[in-house]
Amino acid sequence: MVGRPRASSQRMLEEAASELFLEQGYAKTTIEQITQRAGVSRNTFFNYFGSKSELLWVELDASLQALTDALAERATADDPLGAVEEALLVTAAGFTADRAPLVLTQYDVMGIDAELRAAGLARALAHAELIERYLVARLWGVDPRGAARPLQARAVALAVLGAAAAAVGRWAADGPTRSPLVSYLERTVHPVVDGYRRAGL
Repeated sequence: MVGRPRASSQRMLEEAASELFLEQGYAKTTIEQITQRAGVSRNTFFNYFGSKSELLWVELDASLQALTDALAERATADDPLGAVEEALLVTAAGFTADRAPLVLTQYDVMGIDAELRAAGLARALAHAELIERYLVARLWGVDPRGAARPLQARAVALAVLGAAAAAVGRWAADGPTRSPLVSYLERTVHPVVDGYRRAGL
């Protein structure tokens, strides 16, 4: 018996969940409904997702992995600040116009409450943590796993993340005819990075 390829099962679950969240709201959608719409079993669902809420943050989780990989490829870069900017642009390049997270564009329709938004914020801050650890190791030569990290590293990471978040928010709001995400990040992230570089960091 030939089943649905594993590579497509996750995507089918994501699409089914998005459809149901838009049709009847997040709270009224069950895992059973999602698996039925996707044509897969409950066990298959839990092969990919630990909970229903994880389906809201697929793109954000994917971007964290992409940023992790991009920074790892720049572990010996001569310009760590520039490497952070490049890594963010590489990550952004993976998002086409049709991949704007529905949780950003349709949160009212889907009924996303403050608690769920907070879960998204925690995921976003994981990006800042990743950038901070990279800068600590590259600019200060300190063990990034340690508690005593330079304050500047956290400030830079949060400033860069804030600039990137502003770009993503505008990109998502601009609708299907939006320009590539990279063009938005170039306008917001570069001035922040350049400012810190001019300050001698």
